[in-house]
Amino acid sequence: MTWQEILGHDRVVEQFRQAIRCGRLASTFLFVGPSGIGKHAFALKLAQSLLCENTREDELDPCGHCPACQQVAAKTHPDLELVCKPRDKSNIPLELLIGTGDHRMREGLCYNLSLKPVRGRRRIAIINDADFLSSGQQEAANCLLKTLEEPPPHSLIILVGSSEQKQLPTIRSRSQIIRFRPLPQETVAGLLVSKGLVEDPQTAARLATMSEGSMQRAMELADEALDEFRTSLLAHLSDPQADSVEFAKSVGPFVDQAGKDAPSRRVRMQQIFGMAADFYRQLMRSLAGLPIEGDEALARAVQEAYKAWSGDEEAAAACLDRCLDAQGQVQANANQATLIDCWLDDLGTISRGA
Repeated sequence: MTWQEILGHDRVVEQFRQAIRCGRLASTFLFVGPSGIGKHAFALKLAQSLLCENTREDELDPCGHCPACQQVAAKTHPDLELVCKPRDKSNIPLELLIGTGDHRMREGLCYNLSLKPVRGRRRIAIINDADFLSSGQQEAANCLLKTLEEPPPHSLIILVGSSEQKQLPTIRSRSQIIRFRPLPQETVAGLLVSKGLVEDPQTAARLATMSEGSMQRAMELADEALDEFRTSLLAHLSDPQADSVEFAKSVGPFVDQAGKDAPSRRVRMQQIFGMAADFYRQLMRSLAGLPIEGDEALARAVQEAYKAWSGDEEAAAACLDRCLDAQGQVQANANQATLIDCWLDDLGTISRGA
């Protein structure tokens, strides 16, 4: 079903309708779920619903035509605060939350949220990339926590992240958690075709199978170069005796092809580590006697690894953990060449010692 062109999340829509009708709408929400499934789009549509000038809040059915709806769509509504991690930063900057220099505590999200609504019924803040709120920025963290503990009247805060575990415990404990499910494969395939992102339904269906319910992941896999590299990566991972040093020589250049700027290369590395994590996740399932979930290429690679694997699920889990650690190290700006070499070497050591 579809809610205001947001696909796959009607369960969450009803959850909000019920809360508003019962007068139990919380002041802070934490949206969690895989990337690319529409959490941020849902947050914006929710904001539009609550600020719409022609419909009641409990209807959650914005008209889309009034000035408020149009301003939310354009992200210019005076009662809507939007914060996200800049592409060239590893964390959400302090100044976005509490201002800069002489304007400290007199600008930024926390200050703006404390002001009275300009034209709507409430002020709404959406913090995208909440995974990148740093506990090291003590002043900003304290200010944000105070805002969450004592939210200004008529305010609503929505934090958007990928999982509960990546959030600061103090933020997690002060938020009502809304879990978003991955999109159905048919929904992903339909969107790929309707948006003109692929040429034929067959390709869309194949990408949807690999997407794990994420449009973002499906679009990444539509890149022919990435798809080709995935084939060689799966071949390497499925062979416990593969030469890690030799394979590393192809990984570095492939990462460099993503672009000259560091953010593009970091995205490419995240994609590589993510594909490897998928492989070990499915290998764990296979070792546990569960069916493999994924496309034919992934299933074949896992089956080959299963035949030669001398360990158990714990060894596969250790490899999965190493891939997830590598993704975290990318976010911490680890040296590219060193990270790739160490990652592949560690996977080889775990596999051979399994």
